[in-house]
Amino acid sequence: MNSIIIDGLSFALPLFIIAIGGIYSERSGVVNLALEGMLGFGAFVGGLFFVLVSGFFIASSTMPMYLSFPIAALGGAIFAMLHAVLTIKFHANQVISGVVVNIVSLALTGFLTSTINGMLFGKPSVKFMVSTSPRWTVPVLSDIPILGAAFTNIYPFEIIILVVAFFAWYVLYHTPFGLHLRAAGDNPQALEGAGIKVSRVRFIAIMLSGAFAGIGGMSFAYSIMTSFSPALYFGAGYLAIAALIFGNWKILPTLGACLMFGFARSAAYQLVLSLNADASYTDLTMIVPYLLTLLLLVFFGKSNRAPRALGELYDKSKR
Repeated sequence: MNSIIIDGLSFALPLFIIAIGGIYSERSGVVNLALEGMLGFGAFVGGLFFVLVSGFFIASSTMPMYLSFPIAALGGAIFAMLHAVLTIKFHANQVISGVVVNIVSLALTGFLTSTINGMLFGKPSVKFMVSTSPRWTVPVLSDIPILGAAFTNIYPFEIIILVVAFFAWYVLYHTPFGLHLRAAGDNPQALEGAGIKVSRVRFIAIMLSGAFAGIGGMSFAYSIMTSFSPALYFGAGYLAIAALIFGNWKILPTLGACLMFGFARSAAYQLVLSLNADASYTDLTMIVPYLLTLLLLVFFGKSNRAPRALGELYDKSKR
């Protein structure tokens, strides 16, 4: 049980911060299938930063790791501008734009990683090797039966994600900008009538979604992959989209969906280990969250209530 909770949280929390990015974008009215590309590009920039600066610190220093998270967020935010420009300025189809951004991210980061490794290290590898993240155990709290597992062997990025998630929740529900963002997705004509530029609010929301996705991608690079490589594009962005849809575009219910996916994945993995099954069967555990997603959407999809203006191109004349 402890292993299920520990591994489940290390997968669910990065997924959660990526899903929050999707919530920000889609609550503003812009469909964001580009989360996969944003998390990949953010992790690429963070991984590159780690490789370039780690030599300036002592071998045991964790400072490059911590610094790589805001850099990954910045990289994700900048790359998200591509989706913002295509959908807001040029009024491109939002679904097609998201798919294109994902493809561009995968191809571009693979090419750049290989080229940079060839130029700097003489080895055209498609990986940026990053250090193994340390893990913490909280004294006393970790001794609590069952619940203590949540305070055992936690990654530092789990704390970072919880702090950022709380900040994102507060901004979305308790600040004027959050109100404007939600209005942009429900009644953009009313927002524009109040003197707030809908395009500006949506542009910022998409950039924030890229920043959150970049943090999630960097978290996966330090845990599941222990490197940046094209293998980081394993569908977490799409799973995050499923989580936010199941969570009705609300942050707390989305957290519940992410925890469900994370625990299902880790439970399936532990089951395979307990049965001493062939190693190839462990790969099947990766599909468990996606199967669960299909089941949840089949049974609960009709109760979802998307933002009213989601996917609609804003036109000032429609007041």
